[in-house]
Amino acid sequence: MGRDMSDLAREFADRIAGATGPLCIRGGGSKDFHGNAARGEILDTRGHSGIVDFDPTELVITAKCGTPLAEIKSALATRRQMLAFEPPGFGGDATLGGVVAAGLSGPRRATAGAVRDFVLGVNILDGEGRRLTFGGQVMKNVAGYDVSRLMAGSLGTLGLILEVSLKVLPMPAAEATLRFDLPAAKALDTMNSWAGQPLPLSATCWHDDVLTVRLSGARAAVDAACAALGGEKLGAGDTVFWEDLREQRLAFFGGQGDDGALWRLSLPSVAPVLDLPGPTLIEWGGAQRWLRSAAAAAQVRAAAERVGGHATLFRGGDKSGGVFPPLDPVLARIHRDLKRAFDPGGIFNPGRLYPDL
Repeated sequence: MGRDMSDLAREFADRIAGATGPLCIRGGGSKDFHGNAARGEILDTRGHSGIVDFDPTELVITAKCGTPLAEIKSALATRRQMLAFEPPGFGGDATLGGVVAAGLSGPRRATAGAVRDFVLGVNILDGEGRRLTFGGQVMKNVAGYDVSRLMAGSLGTLGLILEVSLKVLPMPAAEATLRFDLPAAKALDTMNSWAGQPLPLSATCWHDDVLTVRLSGARAAVDAACAALGGEKLGAGDTVFWEDLREQRLAFFGGQGDDGALWRLSLPSVAPVLDLPGPTLIEWGGAQRWLRSAAAAAQVRAAAERVGGHATLFRGGDKSGGVFPPLDPVLARIHRDLKRAFDPGGIFNPGRLYPDL
């Protein structure tokens, strides 16, 4: 016999309230590599699954945390709608709760927005097992914080997400992919130049002296942009390239670099090519740059900071020095205050985001 999911939510609440040690909130485990090492007894959310409500006319979907990402995407596709931030799944086991908790966005992020921009509401369990609801199906601020958006990228350190309401968007009527042979500096100049023009850009990727660009929108707009930009137009299989980029299946992500360390650099799009050893892949018009390098963490972080950005150790490498960029004292205090407010006992995913949280 099937089990009432509301019973499972109560079971989660009882387990949290009675916890005597850390709990590791975990869905499909597809992003176990992300952040610092997980600690604690696993609290598996996959049983709490299912789409609660989907209103195509209002462009809103609400689902439970353990709902497979593939199920969400399939339901949206039947109405030619999509998650505009193109979340990576990193395998077939990704769940909706993990998508929000990880806060990772794909190739369309620079033009469509990030995960947090599409979170309308959340239903969570806090560190005392209390069920709390924030937002809904409209954007709403609560006590000075947009709590729904705080859950995006929190890596499960603030609460167990039970349900999420997300804004979705229609799929574009037409898409095309163009390629250009350009060195890195020229590609960066070109992407920044295009960003100021009325072009239907939805994704960019530069690697190994090749700039690949995706155009999305009305057929007339896409055709006009193709004619204006030139380049080599890819065939019907162009969607595979963007899927492989999103899921990090391109050869670049397969272990180049002496130690396999993959750094994610968040920089101003106009930042020049950084003088760092190792191959680079550039996305988001220049604002996201992936680096495969054996360089010391201090060298990578300093190079990013010099141009007004920061660096995250995404995969591999030595995590003993921390995965995410160090927080300044003010931000560190805000993080600690939020952690105490939502998880006073410090039981949720301790250390996953920062060692002292």
